[in-house]
Amino acid sequence: MNSLAMSPVERAAMTYNAAADHFDEAALSFWDIHGRRAVELADLRCGERVLDVGCGTGASALPAAQAVGPGGRVVGLDVAMQMLAVARHKAFMQNLENVEFRWADMGASGEADESFDAIISVFSIFFVADMEAQVAELWRMLRPGGRLVVTVWGERPFEPAGLVFYEELRRMRPDRSTRPPPWGRLTTAEGLRRLIVDGGAADPVIEPAPYCQPLADPSDWWTIVLGSGMRGDIAQLESDEQEIVRVRVVERLAEVGIGEVETHGLHAVARKPPSMPC
Repeated sequence: MNSLAMSPVERAAMTYNAAADHFDEAALSFWDIHGRRAVELADLRCGERVLDVGCGTGASALPAAQAVGPGGRVVGLDVAMQMLAVARHKAFMQNLENVEFRWADMGASGEADESFDAIISVFSIFFVADMEAQVAELWRMLRPGGRLVVTVWGERPFEPAGLVFYEELRRMRPDRSTRPPPWGRLTTAEGLRRLIVDGGAADPVIEPAPYCQPLADPSDWWTIVLGSGMRGDIAQLESDEQEIVRVRVVERLAEVGIGEVETHGLHAVARKPPSMPC
């Protein structure tokens, strides 16, 4: 199926199933850095129940499982089966028995109202067509006094290498259809705050998360392409076209000496008011 004809969830599943083989490589350490920071901001306590939507290979779910301890429980949801397989293996290798990974659309998890003490969404909220409705769904599942953490990209994600990459994509396939990035309206504190409030959640605290991913070598950029949402962009090219684009991009990055890319994030932390005593 043409990826442009797919729903956002179908595109995400296709892209991240393909990206699972590179997702945990050193050049993509920003996944773990932002995932662990989201867990810190969730202020988890021993024995709590946590939901991680769009859990990927466990960058948030696994540290959350460590934080809540054996008496707690973490449920990770994702639509990419290959990501879930990697996450389960990592949990096994870390002897974590209090985390469960399930295939599920975050918009139809089947979980009951007020089921979780904390809910985390790291780089996943923008994969649904109606983001405000998704915030409302997450808020529904959060217990009074619980914490919702939503993480999105900051401004200029993957620049300056991203600019070179998309220039070479257009050069290879000038007829290629493009769409604006789904996170485009969320890359400022006000844009992210507005999403959370319009979704019916409490007014959040916005925490900037500056981080630039170092490139040990210009070829690290292509590893980032293969282990991120950009995998879906190159999937529209034939294998020989992909190789031409790879060579052109790496050569251009080497020429100008690009040694890092911007992978800044924004975290929104919304706390659900506690229940009023009778």
